[in-house]
Amino acid sequence: MAEPLEPTGLAPDGPAPDGPAPDGTAPQWRRVSDRYLAIDFVGTAVLLVILLAATVPLHLLEQPLAWPAGIAVVAVCGVIAALTPRRVRAIGYLLREDDLVFRRGLLLRRFTAVPYGRMQLVDINRGPLARLAGLSELRLVTAAAATQVVIPGLPEADAEQLRDHLVAVAESRRAGL
Repeated sequence: MAEPLEPTGLAPDGPAPDGPAPDGTAPQWRRVSDRYLAIDFVGTAVLLVILLAATVPLHLLEQPLAWPAGIAVVAVCGVIAALTPRRVRAIGYLLREDDLVFRRGLLLRRFTAVPYGRMQLVDINRGPLARLAGLSELRLVTAAAATQVVIPGLPEADAEQLRDHLVAVAESRRAGL
């Protein structure tokens, strides 16, 4: 069995959904970096600009719904921006004995368990904003399309360490297949 991974710089965040581990200790969720919050805010700002640009033709044609549409766009983006910190804090993962559990969402909380032996690809992506912030996203791909998991906002060193750990564990688990 592979050595347990202890990523650095990731804040623990409460117990696992299935209770304490067999040794009696409460497993800890790992959260994404707080720097990911700035990247998510930039995404919200870009959405606001695109949606406001879509209302420009209404203003040019002097449509009566132009101002209400613009106000609605700003209100929706304001609500999205207000919920962004909680939404980012809700993203986390947990390394368990046989699988990796990923969670995200506020109102509709989603948990996805990816068995180590089913992982086919562990990929690291770094977009331009993420590179500026020193962050990466880790993508786990299995044969089932519904279990593709993307963990955003990991520090680069932690993403590489987690990728190496997952690849090693996945190879050892697939050996028995």
